[in-house]
Amino acid sequence: MDRLDAAHTLRPVGIGDGAALARAYRRNREHLAPWEPVRDDGFFDEGWHEHDVAQYVADAPAGRNVRLVIASDDGEIRGRVNLNNIVRGAFCSADLGYWVESTRQGRGLATRAVELALRHARQDLMLHRVQAATLVHNTASQRVLAANGFEQIGLAPRYLLIAGAWQDHILFQRLLEDPVTGRPGRP
Repeated sequence: MDRLDAAHTLRPVGIGDGAALARAYRRNREHLAPWEPVRDDGFFDEGWHEHDVAQYVADAPAGRNVRLVIASDDGEIRGRVNLNNIVRGAFCSADLGYWVESTRQGRGLATRAVELALRHARQDLMLHRVQAATLVHNTASQRVLAANGFEQIGLAPRYLLIAGAWQDHILFQRLLEDPVTGRPGRP
């Protein structure tokens, strides 16, 4: 577990997190709706999340994904950070995704959680590159990426089916060997 601030940690998702994940997604249903795929009612069920967590834990040794949660000291989940689609070999890369609960935004949690995920990607997973994509109008997420040394590398038209429509995304990458200038201690 890594400390994000005085009240939050970043830790791997684990068996037993299904109920807290379901509560987090229900609390943030409206907040996340513009940024995620359309979710049916079953997605917000505790059992759905516990099954998803169990599947991830079973698949974890294959090393294709890393799923982390932002947990508050009261045991509630306040956000997520994922390194998905990890590819080894000549590519040695992963896709980054993250979100923070609406009531916890503006505290630096996402910036710090992404920083720690990048450190893990570089030091433990030995990755070369991490890619992220944001909706064109998601300036808050773009600030998180910029603070962590990501550079914009392109625009992907109709990239993902978000909020029921194929939407354009700005693509970013972070080459993990490159230092982030002006931000001491960054990966």
